[in-house]
Amino acid sequence: MPLTPTGEIVDAAARAGRGVGAFNVIQLEHAEALVAGAERAGAPVILQISHNCVRYHGALEPIGLATLAVARRSSVPVAVHLDHAEDAGLAHEAVELGFTSVMFDASKLEYGENVRATTEVVVHCHSRGVYVEAELGEVGGKDGVHAPGARTDPERARSFVAATGVDALAVAVGSSHAMVTKNAALDFDLIGRLREAVPVPLVLHGSSGVPEADLTRAVAAGMTKVNIATSLNQAFTGAVRGYLDQYPDVVDTRKYVAPGRKAVADEVARLLGVLRA
Repeated sequence: MPLTPTGEIVDAAARAGRGVGAFNVIQLEHAEALVAGAERAGAPVILQISHNCVRYHGALEPIGLATLAVARRSSVPVAVHLDHAEDAGLAHEAVELGFTSVMFDASKLEYGENVRATTEVVVHCHSRGVYVEAELGEVGGKDGVHAPGARTDPERARSFVAATGVDALAVAVGSSHAMVTKNAALDFDLIGRLREAVPVPLVLHGSSGVPEADLTRAVAAGMTKVNIATSLNQAFTGAVRGYLDQYPDVVDTRKYVAPGRKAVADEVARLLGVLRA
């Protein structure tokens, strides 16, 4: 199936009241695993490359083109998304490479500056048919920068979407990035009020720390795009550790990376069921 526009996937899910899984790619094996899991679930999926991933690789193009190639070979709809780009130039590069959406994160800026910078990215992306997500009300936990108690104000969110023209909005409702325990407490009342106030799909970041029953509940309350990364890294790393504990003399990286890839595919297939329940 051809690479699918992010808007087609997210907007269809929003109309159906279902969640869409958006999972982070770090290495090629992650992209392969995410697509394998989505194919097994028979569900669309969004492959995300974060600004931090770009820093890890030293450039967007190599991992971006590899991820796009994996997406194009899928039998289910797959979008490729740039996540948490804090530099407009990186967002422009993603558009030129063929990404189907970008998330421009100016949430650390003062509100007026966030509006200005985000609007400029939206104008550029929309002129090229690319979907744009932005953030308002910093989501907690990322590198210790954001305040975990931050909450997005519904009226300000309404104004932000109207002023910028963004296609989706990441909001702060109690989740936190990089959590390795599932004890984040979401504010479901706030999710409902944001859903009523904001005319575009809502995005839940930091979802690895949310109990799975609450992910289903969050989708029912109004969330659509659900970002998950850390829990997949836990699955990958756990499988690799398990293999190396069993076979401590192995040196062929394919031998121990393959179980990690399979573990991620298994987890993605399961999580997509949770989000579409």
